[in-house]
Amino acid sequence: MKKEPILSVRNLEICFSQYTKGLNRIDSKAINNLDIDLYKGEILAVVGSSGSGKSLLAHSILGILPSNAVTKGDIIYKNEPLDEKRKEKLRGKEIVFIPQSVNYLDPLMEVGKQVKISIKDKKNSNNILRNVLKKYNLEEKVEKYYPFQLSGGMARKVLLSSALVSDCEVIIADEPTPGLDEKSLNEALKDFRDLADSGCALLIITHDISAALKIADRVAIFYGGTTLEIATAKDFKNGGENLRHPYTKALFNALPNNSFTPIKGSQPLASELPVGCLFYDRCEKRTPDCENIKPEMKEIRDGKVRCLYAT
Repeated sequence: MKKEPILSVRNLEICFSQYTKGLNRIDSKAINNLDIDLYKGEILAVVGSSGSGKSLLAHSILGILPSNAVTKGDIIYKNEPLDEKRKEKLRGKEIVFIPQSVNYLDPLMEVGKQVKISIKDKKNSNNILRNVLKKYNLEEKVEKYYPFQLSGGMARKVLLSSALVSDCEVIIADEPTPGLDEKSLNEALKDFRDLADSGCALLIITHDISAALKIADRVAIFYGGTTLEIATAKDFKNGGENLRHPYTKALFNALPNNSFTPIKGSQPLASELPVGCLFYDRCEKRTPDCENIKPEMKEIRDGKVRCLYAT
């Protein structure tokens, strides 16, 4: 019996309305036909270049998109639609966010008090707080600091601590590891893996494929505001020979510890998306059909891919 995902995103579309000179309205489509499934006990790493829609996905799930955003599609949590009212109710409780920007910390509140907000066991909150700060090599006095007194790396550790002490079911982490020293990075990755092994579902957005592959069960590759491939971590072994999409293979080969081969060209702008395959202009295996036919997501070899000719 196939298990049900705890969180599903289906055909997500996000447009931003803007007004130019003469009050002409322009709708820019930043995300289109985006699909993911997240299961209890797993880590799904979301990988892609800047502007591919990774953070927008997280903000859409949490209900924190700007007011000029218009969304379509379905977000399902525990087999029920995750509408705006439900997002607000669950945000910070069952669904916890580790943001990319340290500006999410309240500048007027001591960081220790901010971490304590996420601790349900209020009777032991002081001990829990000090243990998690100690784990990330933060001295006890740091709990009395205000955010402006923290370095970038320290602020990142405080954000991690807030999520890790919460008794949540889903963690969405947007670039959670930049600025961490190697010891703290490895500690954070281990904590993420331990949380997943205990039943929590983690969606980790990152540019660092190498770090993600250390702990992820599956990897979703984003490009031009959609999902091009969802592969298992095992698919990246043996030089990535089991990967399905040309972009995923090119991205993997561009890593310094692989062939370090750059990908020619650039990702299409949201206002200039092609009719057919989003990767058409950069793909070495393109055909005339690729220019005019938009590929649908299909299942191949226990993974998913959006490519006409993937096998």
